[in-house]
Amino acid sequence: MSNKSVNSENGVNQIRRKFLEFFESKGHLAMKSFSLVPHNDNSLLLINSGMAPLKPYFTGQEIPPRRRVCTCQKCIRTGDIENVGKTARHGTFFEMLGNFSFGDYFKHEAIAWTWEFLTEVAGLDVNRLYPSVYMDDDEAFEIWNKEIGIPAERIFKFGKEDNFWEHGEGPCGPCSEVYYDRGEKYGCGKPTCTVGCDCDRYMEIWNNVFSQFNSDGKGHYTDLIQKNIDTGMGLERLAVALQDVESIFEVDTIKALLDRVAELANTSYKEDAGKDVSLRLITDHIRSCTFMISDGIMPSNEGRGYVLRRLLRRAARHGRMLGIKDTFLANLANTVIELSKDGYPELEEKKEMILKVLTEEENKFNKTIDQGLSILSDIEGKLAENGEKVISGEDAFRLYDTYGFPLDLTKEIIEEKGFSVDEDGFNKAMEAQRKQARAARKATNYMGADVTIYQSLDPKLESVFEGYNSLTDSGKIIALTTEDEIVEAIAEGDHGTIFLDKTSFYATMGGQNADIGVIKTADSVFNVVDVIKLGGNKIGHVGYVSQGMFKLGDTVETVVDANNRRKTAANHSATHLLHKALREVLGNHVEQAGSYVDAERLRFDFTHFKSLSKEELESVEALVNREINKALPVVTDVMDVESAKKSGAMALFGEKYQGDVRVVSMGDFSKELCGGTHVHNTADIKLFKILSENGIAAGVRRIEALTGDGVIEFYQDIENRMQKVAELLKTNESELVSKTESVLDEMKALKSENEKLKAKLASEALGDSKESIEEIGGVKFIAMQVSGVEMNELRNLGDKLKEDVDGGVVVLASDVDGKVNLLCMAGDKALALGAHAGNIIKGIAAIVGGGGGGRPNIAQAGGKNPAGIKDALDKAREVFKSQLN
Repeated sequence: MSNKSVNSENGVNQIRRKFLEFFESKGHLAMKSFSLVPHNDNSLLLINSGMAPLKPYFTGQEIPPRRRVCTCQKCIRTGDIENVGKTARHGTFFEMLGNFSFGDYFKHEAIAWTWEFLTEVAGLDVNRLYPSVYMDDDEAFEIWNKEIGIPAERIFKFGKEDNFWEHGEGPCGPCSEVYYDRGEKYGCGKPTCTVGCDCDRYMEIWNNVFSQFNSDGKGHYTDLIQKNIDTGMGLERLAVALQDVESIFEVDTIKALLDRVAELANTSYKEDAGKDVSLRLITDHIRSCTFMISDGIMPSNEGRGYVLRRLLRRAARHGRMLGIKDTFLANLANTVIELSKDGYPELEEKKEMILKVLTEEENKFNKTIDQGLSILSDIEGKLAENGEKVISGEDAFRLYDTYGFPLDLTKEIIEEKGFSVDEDGFNKAMEAQRKQARAARKATNYMGADVTIYQSLDPKLESVFEGYNSLTDSGKIIALTTEDEIVEAIAEGDHGTIFLDKTSFYATMGGQNADIGVIKTADSVFNVVDVIKLGGNKIGHVGYVSQGMFKLGDTVETVVDANNRRKTAANHSATHLLHKALREVLGNHVEQAGSYVDAERLRFDFTHFKSLSKEELESVEALVNREINKALPVVTDVMDVESAKKSGAMALFGEKYQGDVRVVSMGDFSKELCGGTHVHNTADIKLFKILSENGIAAGVRRIEALTGDGVIEFYQDIENRMQKVAELLKTNESELVSKTESVLDEMKALKSENEKLKAKLASEALGDSKESIEEIGGVKFIAMQVSGVEMNELRNLGDKLKEDVDGGVVVLASDVDGKVNLLCMAGDKALALGAHAGNIIKGIAAIVGGGGGGRPNIAQAGGKNPAGIKDALDKAREVFKSQLN
């Protein structure tokens, strides 16, 4: 499957091997390529450079396995995705060769080995190689000139933009690149053409970054104590130089793949420029897709999965444009695997999954693409009729939502015909759908996803719980889902559900909360945050992948969190003791009506028709603790339902039992039918403490309680709060009650004294109010401003003034801390003549920046403009006059 015209010594797989072997000979550890899924790096969606997965070694967060490391790292960059295919330069998938030093060797060795590899191992002509250095890096210039022997005129000095690697704050430094002169046939022909020209003649193939400074992000640099080397060399670019071909699409492995695409399309490369665009695009995209799926990335509508789906559907569409019939992506992936498994054995290991995912996704797209293209054609027709060029966001979203067209695909198709899309409108429609979906997810499964995803699982799948006596087990993955799709694999960062044929994890059932813990293989970890039991005896482990990937058919180890299980079991066993204790204290009418137990606390619902007295609660609590202290053995027997009932075991009220059941006995005190997990001895519960008792429905009560460590923490919390209160009251805990009583008595006396002072001040604020009384229409009226009087006291003043106006009207305004209180009272005489206190307040409140109203005889309002008080009182007089007319 290789290009026979290429010397096998310079094939892509051979170059990769030679590079790694060369640096191994220089004391480097050749590390396997890291996954395309970044590990603990939220700044990246996909690994895009050889250095990216090694960041923790550069920053010192992790200790490298060796201070000298070399890799060939698979990478994906999608920044130029629109140009892929349109040119022979651009691609999304590439391999990056790199040698790295973490505080070991520096410029002298790095430059010497660069030259040695390129000239002696790769065999490039020394007269066609041109190094460049950062203009101020005299050290690197001297090494190239004096130690390597490159004439000064062949060493190019460039500025920061080209030869200084910096990314915000943190480690940075100058770099030295090596360019290869591919010859005049690749040049622009200009007499000024030289290193740095935009044409294809001088190709940068190697970049040494000398990480020697720390930047504060503001232009200030300090020397790093540990100086590092970060090298990058594109494998495909080096192959272009060594094989003397026009572009990456003509190096041996990629050309073999491209020829396979051309074969399926019954065409040849470089026969038709339009078809060449599609040939290059499919060739590049299927490489990306194959490698992404091998690392556990599954097609989805967000994140990495969206990148995969986007690439996959672009490739599928261009296949149709070339006239390729039926599904073809899996066929091409087979070729990718054959060509690249030499360097990436995981491709062969995951082959079955890769092909299945590609076929299923392509089939899914094929079902809708014709309809979508037809709809898009109709939209274009209508726009053309109206002389418009922009597709609405709603139409673009309909194509996405109904026909699976990513926005980018719609844009790509319509741009070929001179149209564009209202992207803002598309985003609004997308957000509206998300809100609608969130609102509709109130009655869905544990993951907040539509229950139909679990209902779509093969009904023949079954799981067995084997965790009663062991917290670890091994099982085989029988199904995998994300939040909305059944998938073949899930990888680091993915949230999903793993179904196993057998497990040590207890699923949420019978009121007992699920176990938590991890599912793992030698190099992968899935954090289990919930376990669900589905119809047909399927047990789903809900959580997320924190490391590596999991695929269908994997054999895994299930490891339950022992501490969580122990605490949950203690709480569960305590509910059995509580049930029996309640029956003994309250009577046999008590039946369990529900329960919930987890590691933190227990909740027990039971039939009873009145609240429990303090004495009854104390008796129940004491009885449970008595049985705990008796250290009763907890024994489980499996038997048929009838035998269980004959043995005296209590069956839960309203529960349906079928087949064999588990009978849990705690000495001679308690015997119940139960499928949950329990302690081995009641002494393991340690302590029992009731927190609360209340009614939750007619004839149903609820008790919440703690056991063991939870009780100790409960009392520690009480003790801490008591100590804090004692500190605040400046006393010790033994005198806390008497000190509190003393403080309350003092507060009561102060409050009484305060009220008296307020009343006195308010009264004094009135001054000689009788002088302010006037007579309007035969009715006495008073409108006064007072300061610092709250509403309560203002009403007291109003009552006092009502006596002075003899059945007339009182209007008071008080300014307090920048706010206004308004009050109006109307006596019987005024009311009889048409006065209305509420309407007076309504008429004046706006003047003080507020609002309010009330009854005819009394009304009040608040405001925030004290400057308007005088005008408000004047207005009150006018409103009152108008009421009398």
